[in-house]
Amino acid sequence: MKFRILFGLLLTLALPGADKPPQWLAEVAGRTTPVYKDTVRAAVLFNEERAELQADGRVVTTVRRAVKVLTRSGQREATARVVYRTDTAKVRSLRAWLIYPAGGVKSYDKKETIDVALSENDVYNEARVRAIVATDHAQPGAVFGYEAVSEDRSIFTQFTYEFQDELPALRSRFVLSLPTGWEVSSHTFNHAAVAPDISGSQYLWQLDNLEPIELEPASPSLHSIAPWLAVSYAPPPGTASVTGPVFKDWASVSNWLAELNSRPVAGNESVAAKARELTAASGSELDRIRAIGSYVQGIKYVSIQTGVGRGGGYQPHPAPEVLSKSYGDCKDKANLMRSLLAAAGIEAYPVAIFSGDPHYVRESWASPQQFNHAIVAVRVSPETQVPAVGVHESLGRLLLFDPTDAATPVGYLPSDQQDSLAVIAAPEKGGLMRVPAAPPSASKLERTTQVNLAADGSIEVDLRELCRGQSASDNRALHRRYAAPDYRKVIEHWVTRGAGTAAVSKVLAEDGEDGTFSLHVGFSASAYAQSMRGQLLVFRPAIVSRRDGLVLLEETRRHPVVLDAGSETDTVAVKLPAGFSIEELPAKMEAETPFGTYSAEWEAGDGELIFRRSLETRATAIPAEEYKTVRDFFLTVARAEGTPVVLVRQ
Repeated sequence: MKFRILFGLLLTLALPGADKPPQWLAEVAGRTTPVYKDTVRAAVLFNEERAELQADGRVVTTVRRAVKVLTRSGQREATARVVYRTDTAKVRSLRAWLIYPAGGVKSYDKKETIDVALSENDVYNEARVRAIVATDHAQPGAVFGYEAVSEDRSIFTQFTYEFQDELPALRSRFVLSLPTGWEVSSHTFNHAAVAPDISGSQYLWQLDNLEPIELEPASPSLHSIAPWLAVSYAPPPGTASVTGPVFKDWASVSNWLAELNSRPVAGNESVAAKARELTAASGSELDRIRAIGSYVQGIKYVSIQTGVGRGGGYQPHPAPEVLSKSYGDCKDKANLMRSLLAAAGIEAYPVAIFSGDPHYVRESWASPQQFNHAIVAVRVSPETQVPAVGVHESLGRLLLFDPTDAATPVGYLPSDQQDSLAVIAAPEKGGLMRVPAAPPSASKLERTTQVNLAADGSIEVDLRELCRGQSASDNRALHRRYAAPDYRKVIEHWVTRGAGTAAVSKVLAEDGEDGTFSLHVGFSASAYAQSMRGQLLVFRPAIVSRRDGLVLLEETRRHPVVLDAGSETDTVAVKLPAGFSIEELPAKMEAETPFGTYSAEWEAGDGELIFRRSLETRATAIPAEEYKTVRDFFLTVARAEGTPVVLVRQ
């Protein structure tokens, strides 16, 4: 025991920069941590964010966070990060401490601090991150804590606070201090409403003992599961705000965005000339929109973010400038498309949307901070009939289009934007709108597979796919993401999941002029069919798996099951080896539910076996209480596609 005490003392003295942790960190580090599953890598002992609004409109924020490392993979949690904007904000201080299991302490300050751009993909961005990384020293059992103080002059009178990520949190709280008389409202999401403790003009929201969150296959995003808080504040009635605009409803958000986009959309003769050139051969309204949309999709995506803290993250560059330079970010592309459409006599509006999660935006909290992307809404007549058209109560029929997504043509929207809430930025008439969701038939994959089966069990396969709608967009994006050799490896990996010994001889992918995407794959596999003493051959006709097949193995579930809309059919024709016939055909299998249908059937032909399967699902989130129905449905799919056929030698 004496040796252990002496060793701990020597370790503390030997550590460079050894220092006592602040009182708050020493207190929380001594708390007992509950026993969690081995998969829980770390536990948040304490997380606090304090925001204080100054009289001049500056907001001073103090963050205190302490994390206990539980496993080796939890070492990455020993990181302190402060995001700030160089045009309106600064980091006053950032310090961190690591308390070792043996009791030694290592402190971190300016010497160990790094400062880098927040986004590596932008040419220039005034958003930066200051960080301290202690991952190399954070062994299991260690507690890492940090304290950061920053100030900012935000354009918003709103805050969001995430009570937790996937890690458990013993205590998590947000504290807001305002000048006397200011009004405050809050919304709690993914948790029962948390009412603030109010002391004068200070408001405190707190949650304790939050359990770890385990994400499941096809589960909602963490943003739709973990509890978070949205706070809005406003000056006393009749008092001018020292900060930014106050958003009381979605109409005020729409008006603010419309004002930011009103001047940059103005075109000039170069814009008008380009619009005439693009639409010269276009007959219908949809043809004109497609010609302009395709051109804007081809403009290089480059982000140059300046004045972010003053609204520059929401305001595009002028359309003539983007046209002449032939590059821009999402809002620049959307703005240029609106300008070109206007020159062609077609009205369009800017749209703020969240890309990546159709369930991200919450209707009850009006805020432009809920969006991360810009697209366009084009007013169209009844003659334009495509899946991406929705009806706005004031603006009529609108065709939603993302000019940044080069893989998705006019008429369709990426699946992660469909059925989401977006703001149409139109003065006095705009507001929140539910983006249309395409039916399963608008995302269709048709596959035909020709198979020559030899008596030794080997196969020669010619596989062809034709994709339409969102399926075409997804597969087109996959193809463009990789160089040819790497794309071939992706296809080989897919094929060998079903035929383990497959050797791929051909991979041809092609875009169709009608927006389709086709794939032609040739491969062979030895011993695919199992031979039994030369008298029987046993094989699965479902030679390739569905590339995005959902596997649900757990018997219980905590979170909803999120499905995308889609329709897939596959016809497999297997030419039987000479001298063999089908011993017995499996019975047809079917499943029908409110969220999807499936069928599989086997048919004997003239010297061949025909296997047909079809799966259709609609975009939906199915509650965890109905999980058994979902699991049974996909178990039926798995059983059908794993069912073998037996051939017998005559």
